[in-house]
Amino acid sequence: MNRLAQESSPYLAQHAGNPVDWWPWGQEAFAEAARRDVPVLLSVGYSTCHWCHVMAHESFEDEATAAFMNRHFVNVKVDREERPDVDAVYMAATQAMTGQGGWPMTVFLTASGEPFYAGTYFPPQDGHGLPSFMRVMGSVERAWREERDKLLGNAQALTEHVREAARPRPSDGAFGPELLDRGVENLRRAFDADRGGFGGAPKFPAPTTLDFLLTRPDGRLMALHTLRRMLAGGLHDQLGGGFHRYSVDDAWRVPHFEKMLYDNAQLTRTLLRAYQVSGDGAFAQAARGALEYLRREMLDPQGGFYSAQDADTHTPDGGVEGLTFTWTPAEVQAALAAGGPGHEEDAALIARHLGITDPGNFEDPHQRAYGRRSVPFVAVPVPDLAAGLGQPEAEVQARLDGLKARLLAVRQARTQPGTDDKVLTSWNGLALAAFADAARILREPAYLEVARRNADFVRTHLRQPDGTLRHTWSGAQARVEGLMEDHALYALGLVALFQAGGDPADLHWARELWQVTQRDFWNDEAGVFMASGGQAEALLTRQAQGFDSAVISDNAAGALLGLWMDRYFALPGAEDTARRTVQSFRGDMLAATGGFGGLWQAAAFLHAPHTEVAIIGTPGERAPLEAVAARHALPFTALAFTEAGGDLPVLEARPGGGLGFVCVNRTCDLPTRDAAAFDTQLARLG
Repeated sequence: MNRLAQESSPYLAQHAGNPVDWWPWGQEAFAEAARRDVPVLLSVGYSTCHWCHVMAHESFEDEATAAFMNRHFVNVKVDREERPDVDAVYMAATQAMTGQGGWPMTVFLTASGEPFYAGTYFPPQDGHGLPSFMRVMGSVERAWREERDKLLGNAQALTEHVREAARPRPSDGAFGPELLDRGVENLRRAFDADRGGFGGAPKFPAPTTLDFLLTRPDGRLMALHTLRRMLAGGLHDQLGGGFHRYSVDDAWRVPHFEKMLYDNAQLTRTLLRAYQVSGDGAFAQAARGALEYLRREMLDPQGGFYSAQDADTHTPDGGVEGLTFTWTPAEVQAALAAGGPGHEEDAALIARHLGITDPGNFEDPHQRAYGRRSVPFVAVPVPDLAAGLGQPEAEVQARLDGLKARLLAVRQARTQPGTDDKVLTSWNGLALAAFADAARILREPAYLEVARRNADFVRTHLRQPDGTLRHTWSGAQARVEGLMEDHALYALGLVALFQAGGDPADLHWARELWQVTQRDFWNDEAGVFMASGGQAEALLTRQAQGFDSAVISDNAAGALLGLWMDRYFALPGAEDTARRTVQSFRGDMLAATGGFGGLWQAAAFLHAPHTEVAIIGTPGERAPLEAVAARHALPFTALAFTEAGGDLPVLEARPGGGLGFVCVNRTCDLPTRDAAAFDTQLARLG
């Protein structure tokens, strides 16, 4: 066992038995590199990364490769989810050097942390258009011995490039409401009108972009079409609910099979908004499926949410991608055989519906012995099946639902992919918001209970005495100083919790976290939020992130939070902070619209009227009006559904008794208890 055996990260623990003499990230490793006068080999990945597993098996478990690494380098392993700040800095270097990024990421550094060579996956043998890992290491080792001055010069130049690229540059020009139309038009040019989504394969869900489009009347059809195509594909887990990471094809049929908390949380909120906008119950059903998946497989007994599930199923032959989730017709027959007479017809029906065929549509290229298998997707929709059978659609749907439940039970008895059980505060903020929104929109109290337990968990285990949050909880320990993403995303989750549950304490906690973001992460000179705090470990540079990677960016989350603080508390400077943040990324947002959905949402929020909706009274008194409000998409409206007036401007001096109040730009309609009148007032907001 190496030093990683002492680490709590599940990803680092996966490498504790490697023959590589791994070090965790820290000053000790760099001091050792200086002492030995060798470079640092930094390897960054995460526990559910398929190609990370492949490279680990091919190289890090190989004795000869490990011996070379140990002799010539100090080898450092980083979990990118545990240390996103480290990952962001060296990913910027990798992208600058290679023009692309991804994981596993391999970066060679000086003992002072300056990068001089980088890449992603390196195979054990030359191929795939890439040099072998051993050849790369050999070249680096020779350059270190024979051309040290040149190598160090390259390291200094690359370091300066990374620092310069990370330096915030406020954009020129106003960000008027007309630019929102330009954002929609930019997305329309990249839109796949047939299959949905933007661009070709691989296709990512892009929930922040879809959320922005759902706020724009001229963009909603793109979002709704994309979501419908996604729901019919293999990206959507047709049996177990929830979503895989991304689609390797352009029709959403064959996914990369890992399942991430952030995807499922963000897409749940997107589906709920789509349901409100369209009234299509399929979106609500898919949201319930994702929430049930999270509750069933990703919820710690104490109330925190786990991070991710692996793409691979581990077998005696090694990891097999997608094995748990894919099927053959023979397996479907066997799974339904216990149903007795007629199971052959059932198997044929469900296989036809879900496209399960002998030729299949997927094969793990590294485990061909397992053959071709089928990823379930909606190959034949229910209306077509019902027409062919001459039966009502509802009857056929009920039959299919029963068959899916039986297949899921069999699937759950299979060997399951590994689960990364660390709890990340930022991603839990996304999950908190998803369950809170579902409780409010779907009118299901059980979801609110999950959300409240999560808030209790974070308050107990991750909130520090000074009000800051830790980034990760693993092995019953809170670790890593909290980042901007932790404070902003968890605060946004608390805003959603207040909107669902009506407890002002949740909103006041969000305000406390907003104050932390202002104190520790706001760069007033540049007009942006920095990813890490000024007291955090000194890296090559501090990043200011506006681009949404898989998760809404720090600056988008900060801008949205500032706008909520303005709407609920009228906090001086909060709206101006949001405006400056959006303005700082104006040029990037127009140049690469699809990557900045979170900031486009903030821009839309900035240009929306100031709207408030309050319903005050006991739960029983509020219920009729709350049911009406649940049907309306009000993404930028300060909602307050609570028992009595309080110290919030939206509640001040307003009586209870089940009265509903609707205000636009501080001009209010007459309060009402009448559901139809309230519905009319709310309709005018949209």
